[in-house]
Amino acid sequence: MADLLTDPDIDARLADLDGWTRDGDAIVRERELADFAAALAWVNAVGQEAEAANHHPDILIHGWNKVRLSVTNHSAGGLTRADFDLAATIDALPGG
Repeated sequence: MADLLTDPDIDARLADLDGWTRDGDAIVRERELADFAAALAWVNAVGQEAEAANHHPDILIHGWNKVRLSVTNHSAGGLTRADFDLAATIDALPGG
């Protein structure tokens, strides 16, 4: 099982990410894209990266062009390094 991060570790890692915030035992990010098709395409890119990492965020498409991602390590019961690694990978994707 992955080691849970401490609150100071979480705060420090959040400072290195753009637009991610803490929501309990998860980190979340809201993105607004050009339109519904762009939101779907970006979600598919996120899905490919998540599958490659074997670490899957909760994904909500709402409105017609907004995507909310929530990342946590369910098996560990909170936030781990893998959550922040996935968030950084997602941030590097084009279109978001």
